Amino acid sequence: MGAGPGDPELITLKAVRALERADVVIYAGSLVNRDILEYAPEDAEVHNSAHMDLREITDIMVDACRAGKTVARVHTGDPSIYGAIKEQIRVLEREGIPYTIIPGVSSVFAAAAALNTELTLPEISQTVIITRPAGRTPVPPGEDLEELAVHGSTMCIFLGVHMIGEVAEKLMTHYPPETPVAVVKRASWPDEEIVRGTLSDIAERVRAAGIGKTAMIIVGRVLEPGDFKPSKLYDAGFSHEYRP
Repeated sequence: MGAGPGDPELITLKAVRALERADVVIYAGSLVNRDILEYAPEDAEVHNSAHMDLREITDIMVDACRAGKTVARVHTGDPSIYGAIKEQIRVLEREGIPYTIIPGVSSVFAAAAALNTELTLPEISQTVIITRPAGRTPVPPGEDLEELAVHGSTMCIFLGVHMIGEVAEKLMTHYPPETPVAVVKRASWPDEEIVRGTLSDIAERVRAAGIGKTAMIIVGRVLEPGDFKPSKLYDAGFSHEYRP
């Protein structure tokens, strides 16, 4: 399940109900707010996966399920984005363990909310690219930041704030240097922090703020669109099946 970006109220009702009936909880303690554990029974067996490898995690899951217990595997944000869930699913399927995936609120959307922005605006950007820069985990051919930047669309970059200077340089191969950028650290947490700038100066601003991890980078004109055309959805002259 996805526990959301940090604020314990940004967990879904379905995830809460699953936690309430869990016998075993395995949570990503390096990122998930521990307040989420309050939804679990007091006698639930709790494991922090931050200190565990894949084998240790899946052994707990499989052993518990074979003993007739219900396991809640709790990830930060939404588990489908950089959640490393497919490798866990592969083990569960191999062992014949049934599972259900419960989506969550991604930090992408918590960051957009913190910035009071819409990631898609008419004639500004209708495409959002969610990506990360190459690091210890490489990216496939065609997915380097320079190649993705050619689209000029809204870009949301995970796991890259520690190399913000390199990220900005790569993006400026296609985005203008004055393109607006925002870095949101720990979106939705009490200590949330926002740094705004442009591609040409965001690295200096982020370094000055001392931000080195747990932050989302959002790039694009949607951050400072100026005057823009409203959508057709609520245009009085635009008819559709619900409004002649």
